[in-house]
Amino acid sequence: MTTRTLDPTTAPTRRGRTPALSEWLPLAVLLGGTFLVVLDFFIVNVGLPEIQRDLGAGDTALEWLVAGYGLSFGGLLMAASRLGERWGRHRMYAAGVLVFVLASTACGLARGVEVLVVARIAQGLGAAMLAPMVLALLGDVYDGPRRLRALAAYSTVMGVAAACGQLVGGALIAADPAGLGWRSIFLVNLPLGLVVLAGAARVLPRNAGDRDSRVDVPGLVLVTAATTAVILPLLEGRRLGWPEWTWGSLALGGVLALVLVRRTRSLAQRGAAPLFHPAAFGSGLVRRGLVGQALLFCGMASYFMVLALYLQVGRGLGPLPSGLVFTPMALAYMVGTRRAAPLVARFGGGAVVGGAAAFTCGHLLVLLAVGSIGTGGDVLWLVPGLVVAGAGMGVCLSALVGSVMGAVEPRHAATVSGALSTVQQLGNAVGVALIGIVYFGATARGADVAFERSLWWLAAGTTALAVLATRLTGNAGRVSRLDQG
Repeated sequence: MTTRTLDPTTAPTRRGRTPALSEWLPLAVLLGGTFLVVLDFFIVNVGLPEIQRDLGAGDTALEWLVAGYGLSFGGLLMAASRLGERWGRHRMYAAGVLVFVLASTACGLARGVEVLVVARIAQGLGAAMLAPMVLALLGDVYDGPRRLRALAAYSTVMGVAAACGQLVGGALIAADPAGLGWRSIFLVNLPLGLVVLAGAARVLPRNAGDRDSRVDVPGLVLVTAATTAVILPLLEGRRLGWPEWTWGSLALGGVLALVLVRRTRSLAQRGAAPLFHPAAFGSGLVRRGLVGQALLFCGMASYFMVLALYLQVGRGLGPLPSGLVFTPMALAYMVGTRRAAPLVARFGGGAVVGGAAAFTCGHLLVLLAVGSIGTGGDVLWLVPGLVVAGAGMGVCLSALVGSVMGAVEPRHAATVSGALSTVQQLGNAVGVALIGIVYFGATARGADVAFERSLWWLAAGTTALAVLATRLTGNAGRVSRLDQG
């Protein structure tokens, strides 16, 4: 069994109380890593036009820069989660931060688009190593009301990093420190990553790991092959004219997924160790919550990508002005995350329904604005829709994370946290691939038309999320009691 030894800084004082600063230092270290991996998924959006001009990257390469990160991130998360249980969660987290920092350095020094894409995939590997450890380590350090507050902070940091990525990236490119240009959006990870790495060595709880834990290597191969078989043709199909192999690859991805499910059930029945244990997903609330997260993240990364392209390529805005357009959405997102817990306590799954409905309304408001202003009118007409979308996004993300993790038994927390992160990142990659087909397929008619078509599909996705969320019930009372504690 895995042993758990908490850092002495979290031990009670002689008066029986834990110092506030020491109590929350592990949270700061864990959220620092979370901020890095989420920010880096989205910060690249604002640099895409600069990268395209500097390295001569095509449309497909731009999609790979966004989706390749999510592909390796999501495809390796479950394996990293299991390895973390074997080697020790704190060791896996620190190793992931180190890999991420080294890959970020490679991104910043890349001289060709091929090298940059490979380095981005390596960043995804580092992210996969550290991300599933965050929720598991939060469970090691915090419980009861403190755990709920930690989860709320986790959701807030995720969304703020996503929504502010464009602003931070735009500011860095505009400032052009040391003449680095777009490279600064990757090299900025070095100082923060090194601080997180140093903190991890000092304040995270130690555990020896379970040396008897085994990694289902065939299961890992099946997961990686299935996700690649689905996402590769989505990224390359439009450029190549959808040859027969793309359709065969999509079908193969479905077959491999079915084989993985059957293998997992068979191993569990024999008492072996599958990549993920089916019992962890016995709750219908957990299963529906995971599907909801996939739908939500399908529409997040792709939305930020096409909005950044519309603003910079279509309207000719620079990186900083483009990033500033995202600021109202970021602020609204923060408000949404802060209001999510009381909304869930009062309305249960209805909070997710309302958040998804608001996200849909935000898309439709932006759609109306773009239809009126095209690529030449006042960009301020976009602000109302961005605010509504940001608030809805914040409520959805926080409420879904709380609903899923609140319904998980402690012994399955690591597995479900890995699955949660997996569907998020694969949702990002699939969303970028699908909406990329819509957007780039319509750019010949203008960036505004391409953006409008993308918004129709994004609104359809958030509407589907709202419908699914009508069945996310049963956790309101529990959340309410924890929050009041």
